[in-house]
Amino acid sequence: MTDPLKPISASPQTSSHAAPIHHPVFRRLRGYAFDPSISIKLDTMSINQIVYKVPWEDALSKGPVGEYLEVVDYDPPSSAFYAPVDLADPWLIAQDGLAPSIGNPQFHQQMTYAVAMTTIRNFEQALGRRIQWRTHSSQDGDGKYTETYVPRLRIYPHAIREANAFYNPQKKALMFGYFTATNQNPGTHLSGGTVFTCLSHDIIAHETTHAILDGIQRRFMENTHPDALAFHEAFADIVALFQHFSFPEVLRQQIARTRGDLGTQNLLGQLAQEFGVAIGNYNTLRDAIGGINPETNTWEPLAPDPKDYINITEPHARGSILVAAVFDAFTQIYKIRTADLMRIASGGTGVLSSGALHPDLVNRLAMEAARAAQQVLLMCIRALDYCPQVELTFGDYLRALITADTDIVPDDDLGYRVAFIEAFQRRGIYPQDVRNLSIESLCWTPPLDSVTQDFARIAKNLDFIPDRSRLFTDRFNTYSEMAHYRAELHNYIRDHLEDRAAFERLTGLALSAESQPAFLPAGMDPQLKFEVSSLYPVQRIGPDGDLLNHMFFSITQQILIPANPQDPTSMTIPFRGGCTLVLDMDSGQLLYRIAKPINDPDRLKSEMDYWLNSGSGSLRATYFSNFKTGSEKEPFAQLHRGA
Repeated sequence: MTDPLKPISASPQTSSHAAPIHHPVFRRLRGYAFDPSISIKLDTMSINQIVYKVPWEDALSKGPVGEYLEVVDYDPPSSAFYAPVDLADPWLIAQDGLAPSIGNPQFHQQMTYAVAMTTIRNFEQALGRRIQWRTHSSQDGDGKYTETYVPRLRIYPHAIREANAFYNPQKKALMFGYFTATNQNPGTHLSGGTVFTCLSHDIIAHETTHAILDGIQRRFMENTHPDALAFHEAFADIVALFQHFSFPEVLRQQIARTRGDLGTQNLLGQLAQEFGVAIGNYNTLRDAIGGINPETNTWEPLAPDPKDYINITEPHARGSILVAAVFDAFTQIYKIRTADLMRIASGGTGVLSSGALHPDLVNRLAMEAARAAQQVLLMCIRALDYCPQVELTFGDYLRALITADTDIVPDDDLGYRVAFIEAFQRRGIYPQDVRNLSIESLCWTPPLDSVTQDFARIAKNLDFIPDRSRLFTDRFNTYSEMAHYRAELHNYIRDHLEDRAAFERLTGLALSAESQPAFLPAGMDPQLKFEVSSLYPVQRIGPDGDLLNHMFFSITQQILIPANPQDPTSMTIPFRGGCTLVLDMDSGQLLYRIAKPINDPDRLKSEMDYWLNSGSGSLRATYFSNFKTGSEKEPFAQLHRGA
């Protein structure tokens, strides 16, 4: 019998029909699912070391330095550079990178790269476009702004010696700290031991999300409403939490331990366990579904209280309300997806018999939990494109969630959208200017026919639909193309717009003296400037295979308002309006108009009250004015220092 693996010819010549070697899709890198503390507990030690599958980069160099990230391991407290890891080394490729190690700085570099790239991949999958970092902006003596493209986000694994980690918007960098653990909880943590924030999946994912959000919309971090900073913090927590569900071994173990009830205490709903204990907390840094009662030292589930949204203003605590709402929606979706499995396993009673769950049931429950979590994460990320450009509130975000999901999944047969509405309602989060909480009312409404016609008249004079073949391959080409069309659109609106009244009706902006806001003091020059703050295409595929080709335009405007209306020379406060237009690139139809008009006296009064009252005034000063490191303002450093 002929051996099928031997060449037919006995000639030593190499066969010309060798099978092709395919390009790798992923680079496999070992790391922690949570943080090092989980590896020294008997019940979790077997699940904490996982393999991250990150997108393969051919040109990955030592650092690692790739297309999106540049890890620079300089330790200022020690005045030392640590040797950069070479993840392209064949020996490291063969063994899935370095083994997890608290004392190896090269593994610290690998860990930050792996988690940050995983987070970037989730965003790109949801948004249907390449991630861009916020550009460097500068202003010359004539007041002209210049943008400089930022290809890579820098990561400093050992940037500071303190219990902190933060995103620096000026440096476009993630700064991770390390510190000595407190002795407040000697039975739970080694007093005096060193804790590295760069070894926590949750902290890395959280800070990477801050950077991505800043690249998507820099106005999200402006503290114009109690929800502003809280949203930034909450969204970063949401991404970190739901990435837990992509770790199969962790998920199966926690499903088995909780007997399928994800509403009870579990690792999946907790953030930064080691960090929380090391700074003196009873347990984790934050928990989406419960917490430790300090009087009884036992874990208790959180009960939704609508008064919290009214009374709580501290950003992390207020953000936890949004996190709890999203996690609540997820658990309800998970219960719907697993109801049939529970009926089968319980013989129709809905009550499982005592004892360990069957491994097959655990696997099926874990599969449904992973699917639901990934879908919820994608829903949350996709909603960012449908958010107002200025003064984003939790209620606005609910409308964005419902609209974005309706766009991509018209048939919501499992009730995902209803689960979100109920979860937000239980916490007293309601959007403004809606008739009721039906899905139809919460969706951003399509523009009126007259407004659509206004846009059609404007659009026909523009040649701004770019070459799609160049938009989803090279990030710099995409940036350059979009910057070009942003400038073209801005110049057309400024210099050649024939029907300004129609455009003002469409966007809610003021472009002429005749339309300037009535609340401006007499004789004040409003300087009615505007900017095309973002313009980007997206390609998304729905569950039924439908391809969506949309273009998002965002235009914002700023007016400086005197703090004292009776004194035009008094301190001024920036008041902004903005509008996002969503265009179907295939049909040319204007789908949505998401506007916060500049001529809105009620919104101005609310924002002025927030800026000027003692509580929020000091909050803004604390986060955005007082704290500096050197000459650079670092708002997230102070924000996280109070976490």
